[in-house]
Amino acid sequence: MKEFALKLEKLAEQLLDLLCENLGLEKGYLKKVFHGSEGPTFGTKVSNYPPCPKPNLIKGLRPHTDAGGIILLFQDDKVSGLQLLKDGQWVDVPPMRYSIVVNLGDQLEVITNGKYKSIEHRVIAQTDGNRMSIASFYNPGNDAIIYPAPELVERSEENGQEYPKFVFDDYMKLYAGLNFKSSVIVVH
Repeated sequence: MKEFALKLEKLAEQLLDLLCENLGLEKGYLKKVFHGSEGPTFGTKVSNYPPCPKPNLIKGLRPHTDAGGIILLFQDDKVSGLQLLKDGQWVDVPPMRYSIVVNLGDQLEVITNGKYKSIEHRVIAQTDGNRMSIASFYNPGNDAIIYPAPELVERSEENGQEYPKFVFDDYMKLYAGLNFKSSVIVVH
């Protein structure tokens, strides 16, 4: 499992560099911001959603955004359930074999000054089988200072800086205090 996690961590870092390229930021910028004094954090969570004969009576995994950085999700290739909110409507993310769903969390929304969004999503209960997923989270270090990239703020003449500067651990405490349900919970 450790080797698997190391490869996923490397993949997350490669994706961060691709985001830098797309944003016109220096290669490694996002990794540097995530580093803090102790380096980024990386963790993996395995989830099991058993079949439910009356899915309309339970919530599954409540709507939320991911508080961290970049999330790599291996979802069940047979049983659906993941949905994202798009234009006020819940949209199914169909299970696809041999694929990884990449989700950007709240910290990337802040660093990109809103250019990339942290998407609200949920998992709904299903009647047709066990749904398994493996989610790996590449997050800033606890003492990392998160704020919009100055270069992106300069390019956004009309909006300026959309988000304040904060310490990642402080954000996580606020997020937990709000019962993990809020989207980018910083005061504009």
